[in-house]
Amino acid sequence: MPTARSRDRRGMWRRLQEVLQILEDFEQGKSTANGVTDKELWEALKIKQAIFHPDTGEKVFMPFRMSGFIPFGTPIVVGILLPNQTLHSIVFWQWLNQTHNACVNYANRNATKPTPTSKFIEGYIGAVGSAVSIAVGLNMLISRAKGFSPATRLLVQRFVPFPAIACGSVCNVLLMRHGELSDGIDVLQADGCVVGSSRIAAKQALLDTSLTRIVLPMPILVLPPVIMAWLEKKRFLKVWPALHLPLQALVCTAAFGLALPVAISLFPQFSQIAVSKLEPEIQSSTTDDMLIYNKGL
Repeated sequence: MPTARSRDRRGMWRRLQEVLQILEDFEQGKSTANGVTDKELWEALKIKQAIFHPDTGEKVFMPFRMSGFIPFGTPIVVGILLPNQTLHSIVFWQWLNQTHNACVNYANRNATKPTPTSKFIEGYIGAVGSAVSIAVGLNMLISRAKGFSPATRLLVQRFVPFPAIACGSVCNVLLMRHGELSDGIDVLQADGCVVGSSRIAAKQALLDTSLTRIVLPMPILVLPPVIMAWLEKKRFLKVWPALHLPLQALVCTAAFGLALPVAISLFPQFSQIAVSKLEPEIQSSTTDDMLIYNKGL
């Protein structure tokens, strides 16, 4: 007797097959004949882009999809922003956050060139080490600072995660994807034909992705401390202190939901670059003025 979970999985699998069939029929000019509407086509494309990697065509593991970034990332953000943390808890939450970030960066990278496992391990160690070092160093500096009242010290410590995570996230992207700088990434014409591999396009892709990793944590790590500091002065939180954690989780989720689409929309995943800015060998291989590359997410 099939369980409810197995039935749900089969239903999701059938739905995914329907989506892929709709898009395949569209490419072959059959969508109109099959009565598929524009709305259904856009919905199918949205589902495919949320689940499958554009370069490899393989499904991205759910916790590492951008569509799963909020539900899987919010509990980590809540943990990072908990007040009165010990050294061990700071290290644990920063390690967990950068581990999740590393897997997200790797899963959503430009995959037109193979990446050895050794590079992933090197990048992971460097990314985690940088974030943990910055977070621990800043917390130790603040704890030893003179002239801060206990309340001021607590408030300042709540903002420490932002520079730690922003710097760590940039290091994470650069270290996890540094192979693209040496190998280059594919640049394509509008029809999808690959013109060549460009290190210049790879540099631009990593720069754009790094900027999104600076913008992304701003609302997530700046707004909740401000809002929670204000709420903690309210009488109801003093009467019911057990509400503190669920309230913080709610505030972090709202901030995450605001920040992610803003950060991702700064630069399109499939970006354009002027041929005149690329390597001479690529310029001589096409008559197009602009080429396309997968920036990654």
